[in-house]
Amino acid sequence: MNREAVDRRHLDPDLPLEERVNGLLSQMTLREKIAQMLHCAPAIPRLEVPEYNWWNECLHGVARAGRATVFPQAIGLAASFDEPLVRGIAEAISDEARAKHHQALRQGHRGQYFGLTFWTPNINIFRDPRWGRGQETYGEDPHLTARLGVAFVQGLQGDDSRYLKLVATPKHFAVHSGPEPARHSFNAVADRRDLWETYLPAFKACVQEGRAASVMGAYNRTNGEPCCGSPTLLGKILREQWGFDGYVVSDCWAIQDFHLHHKVTTTPEESVALAVRNGCDLNCGDIYAKLLEAVGRNLISEKEIDDSIRRLFTARFRLGMFDPEDRVPFSRIPVKIVNCAKHRQLARRAARESIVLLKNEGALLPLRKDLKSILVVGPTSNSLEALYGNYYGFAPDMVTLLAGVVGKVAEGTQVAYVAGCSLTGNEPFRSDELSWNIKSTASELIVAVLGYTATVEGEEVAGVDGGGDRLKIGLPGRQLEMLQWLKATGKPVVLVLTGGSPIELNWAAENIPAIVMAWYPGEQGGHAVADVLFGDANPAGRLPVTFIRSLEQLPPFEDYRMKGRTYRFMTEPPLYRFGYGLSYTTFAYSNLRLNRRRIRPDAGVKVAVDVVNAGSREGDEVVQVYVKDMEASVPVPRHHLEGFRRVTLKPRQKKTVRFSLSARQLAAIADDGTPFVEPGEFLISVGGGQPDDPASGALSVPLTVR
Repeated sequence: MNREAVDRRHLDPDLPLEERVNGLLSQMTLREKIAQMLHCAPAIPRLEVPEYNWWNECLHGVARAGRATVFPQAIGLAASFDEPLVRGIAEAISDEARAKHHQALRQGHRGQYFGLTFWTPNINIFRDPRWGRGQETYGEDPHLTARLGVAFVQGLQGDDSRYLKLVATPKHFAVHSGPEPARHSFNAVADRRDLWETYLPAFKACVQEGRAASVMGAYNRTNGEPCCGSPTLLGKILREQWGFDGYVVSDCWAIQDFHLHHKVTTTPEESVALAVRNGCDLNCGDIYAKLLEAVGRNLISEKEIDDSIRRLFTARFRLGMFDPEDRVPFSRIPVKIVNCAKHRQLARRAARESIVLLKNEGALLPLRKDLKSILVVGPTSNSLEALYGNYYGFAPDMVTLLAGVVGKVAEGTQVAYVAGCSLTGNEPFRSDELSWNIKSTASELIVAVLGYTATVEGEEVAGVDGGGDRLKIGLPGRQLEMLQWLKATGKPVVLVLTGGSPIELNWAAENIPAIVMAWYPGEQGGHAVADVLFGDANPAGRLPVTFIRSLEQLPPFEDYRMKGRTYRFMTEPPLYRFGYGLSYTTFAYSNLRLNRRRIRPDAGVKVAVDVVNAGSREGDEVVQVYVKDMEASVPVPRHHLEGFRRVTLKPRQKKTVRFSLSARQLAAIADDGTPFVEPGEFLISVGGGQPDDPASGALSVPLTVR
């Protein structure tokens, strides 16, 4: 086919989208179509289709593409319990992604990580603290995950009536949360109740409410079907029941697992045919090249391939890739927005909001800035890795926790620093060096910065026990031993924790007066932690995951049943509850009311409560709404989060906070996975934490469904 014979109407931005896509498709050869289904799609010069690499990441900032604003890791964003903040961060990320993309095109760079299709957010449920990738998620609760997932998707994709700003890709669909070393062969078994009550709600919300343009499948099997080729997940649920009309991408090299590890097929040709037939349109990897042979063997038809091509090019057209730049509003975002002052300020705010104050005995915090001498100790206190988490970009000025303390104290305050011990390993901690620093500086206080980095917890981490998952969840290496030694000096100790998952803190909770969870706080993490430690910010973060006392409280890691897991189903008392977090002020709740005390099963209810800042400092309160089905005829959670809002209150200020609960939020799940609202008594609780937490101040009122 020569250039003169090419129909160029697909390049006309004024034609209907469907006509443009079909016009392009009609001119492509089978080989060309198949090549476009690889994540590294080659150019088709005669049709003026440029090469495109679909693989891009932006979990908490544009990743792996040079300079970008590094926001707190996703689990830290979840700890903010701030839906508008999360959307604002996603909007900032999409601004930077667009600016970097168009600048890269001007430089002739069309390589990986500079595209517009992003494999984010990770909305898997963090069901077990051992999972190394839990840091990428929004925690253990389906409602919190759904709300933040929708906010992130909408922030990335924008609200233009014609163009997508970016493509968001909720992942990993579905029932995926470890174990990491076994993910290429593992079969996650989940009954229909757990599937629809826990593992699927966030995906449904992101697809139907968030209008996500893409979804990524998981490596594992779910109930015997490989997720990237599952007729149940991709066909029956995603496309038929939820009406998803976007494209599905495989996780990277997941399709070859079908025959190599899952053993559901015997050849590469059978694997690619199974994946495409069941709705996996794009291959991260290169095995879809085998589709040509699969068509030749009648394992799949060209028409089925055409369906995938339509979905893929629909996304590219909606991103404006075939339109003049002046027609695409996002092409005019200036490159100076990348890591601009406004975004750095947003990163600092996000890090502050993510910090959870777990303990503050004797009001040790906030600290005075004019202390004579402070000793900062710990392997993550001056660590860049402790700021990043995984899937990160690079900022020119990453602020470590040590640097944050140094930058906060008065000019007459001495700050000494010693790592004290290694992050992991069994080498003895350096007690002589610690003793010398404490004596020589006459330290008034010790800030111990301990915990994890993504070098020991994360995605298929090579060379460490657990392969990225954690076999033990206490402080790694000799960190606890060093902490105990520091306590024995008699100096006040403030413990600051880095990491992306719950840490076993039984000894510390009993013996250390102040404990702060900082997560992986991003580029401004040092400033944010110092803001909290020295009182320039009032902490209000809440735990998005339960901090258990021991792994003995949990079922085996490989067991995907929710019984005994997370705050919703765990009956033994944890160390720190989901939704827990302290403040430098106190809040009081009163006048909890419903607009109706009796409703029909298909009706909703409005909830209102008065919240007052009863202390002397301005602060944020995270108001949480929990529902408990008192008379369920089927197994249900103990109670479940169904609303949250972060509000700022000045001293003695009172606000009325309002929520609306739909009938769906009162539903139980039948054995077959069907939601239903049955007549009976419900308990609606509102407070600063779970209703069974005495410190939450929660109030409860009954609701009758008849």
